[in-house]
Amino acid sequence: VQLVESGGGLVQAGGSLRVSCAISGGTFSTDVVGWHRQAPGKQRELVVTINSAGRITYGDSVNGRFTISRDKAKNTVYLHMNSLTSDDTGVYYCKARLKRSNSGYYQEYWGQGTQVTVSS
Repeated sequence: VQLVESGGGLVQAGGSLRVSCAISGGTFSTDVVGWHRQAPGKQRELVVTINSAGRITYGDSVNGRFTISRDKAKNTVYLHMNSLTSDDTGVYYCKARLKRSNSGYYQEYWGQGTQVTVSS
């Protein structure tokens, strides 16, 4: 299973950005998928997740500025970020808890991350 993020880059404060996470590598059932981020010198933190029932969980730092969506047909999850500030700068990681069709248990997978830099 591979999680590949894309769409990161440089954006001005107050702007918006969308990053994507494409999941590939066979047939699988997804329990939870979402985004975490890590700012320089800080621990990785939860941004937002969505589970198989569509329930969304937000991290404390999002404050309603970010949303998550998914395209099941494309096995792709999106993070929509609005009203960005310099505090949102960091590496954004996609994480998924899923079960492959030939497996009886769920595992967690991480992407390699995509850099988001917000200039003030």
